[in-house]
Amino acid sequence: MSNRRNAVYGLLILILLTGLFTGRAFFFNLAYLFVGLLVISFLWSWISVRWVSISRRTRARRAQVGRTLDEIFEVRNHAWIPKLWLEVRDHSELPGHRASHVVPPLGIRGRYRWYVETPCLARGEFRLGPLTLVSGDPFGLFLSPRRLAATSSVIVYPATVDISYFELPLGTLSGGEARRRRAHFVTTNAAGVRDYAPGDSFNRIHWRSTARKDRLMVKEFEIDPLVDIWLFVDFSADTLVEHPSVQRVNQTGPVISTGPGIPHSTEEYGVVAAASLAKYFIEKLERAVGFVAYTPYREVFQPERGNRQLGRILQALAVARSFSDYSLAQMLTLETPYLTRGTTLVIVTASLDSRWISQAQTLSRRGIRPVCVLIDPRSFGGSQSSDEMRAMLRLAKIPTMVIRMGDDLSAALAQKPL
Repeated sequence: MSNRRNAVYGLLILILLTGLFTGRAFFFNLAYLFVGLLVISFLWSWISVRWVSISRRTRARRAQVGRTLDEIFEVRNHAWIPKLWLEVRDHSELPGHRASHVVPPLGIRGRYRWYVETPCLARGEFRLGPLTLVSGDPFGLFLSPRRLAATSSVIVYPATVDISYFELPLGTLSGGEARRRRAHFVTTNAAGVRDYAPGDSFNRIHWRSTARKDRLMVKEFEIDPLVDIWLFVDFSADTLVEHPSVQRVNQTGPVISTGPGIPHSTEEYGVVAAASLAKYFIEKLERAVGFVAYTPYREVFQPERGNRQLGRILQALAVARSFSDYSLAQMLTLETPYLTRGTTLVIVTASLDSRWISQAQTLSRRGIRPVCVLIDPRSFGGSQSSDEMRAMLRLAKIPTMVIRMGDDLSAALAQKPL
């Protein structure tokens, strides 16, 4: 358009010079015509992006890797003149987001709507917007942009896999799997009620159920009071190993999925494993789950049940990066002094630093049962073998599941610990 406008400027100068040399009124009238054309075109392009509103509705502010983010855009013309054409340019940060659109002619008080489905390729928090509205005059002389600064954000949760079984250590105080055996004595874990039988102690009668059923009902107890599960995820910078094929946004941002499966990074495998375990413990086992990670910011969630806790854990994992200066051994030292006896500690790490094993052994002596999900960095191109680490974990009697690049996480997490 600038070339076309420059041509009109050149032609106008030529006409004015010709009129000055010849003195003929025709050339001056023609110059006035071109000046009027430029003025009208400029005003037309300016008006074309005014009295126009754009609304974008995102169906959910939460999405997940592997799914789509759905948006609805609507442009309305509030002016009493039609809009010949409009271009909407989107400047969102979400990878793969293609919401820019050319709007066909809008009549008086007209509206136009379009839908955008964006596949979520990377976990993280991303900005949606701003938008730029561009239009011009019918002669193609001027473009008039108008920036709409409104923005919003969307959280893309990490992908999860379905886990059918994860073996937790057994104990009288169950931080691990509940034995689900009935007790003939009173424990702290009431499991239900049943009809009264001769010989039952009167202190086991459940009076509310008795009043409701109009017959004597007694409480039943289980041996195992379910204790909390804590999920420790290691994001220390020295544990990050990535395959050369891994692509990141701006080199240090989120990892972009370029094909099926999990990106070949120890960070991504750890995030998916932790997210899947949190979902399994909360939704399938209905357990209270706590969470600790330095992402690199300190994230500590006290044990809770329910989808609210799962959402908080997934949101922390969505923005987690392996930038922390704290090692796993330091994290265990700082965050475990207040864990109660019988708690199960699930550690997800790619660390081959054996110092954290001594911390885990100290926890075992306190009655806390550690379980390790070890991401093998050698399979991702790391130079150090994990054989020595696995041997030390075996000697320390810490149950360990090993995950390698390309493994099916569902099967790897369901395997019998080493």
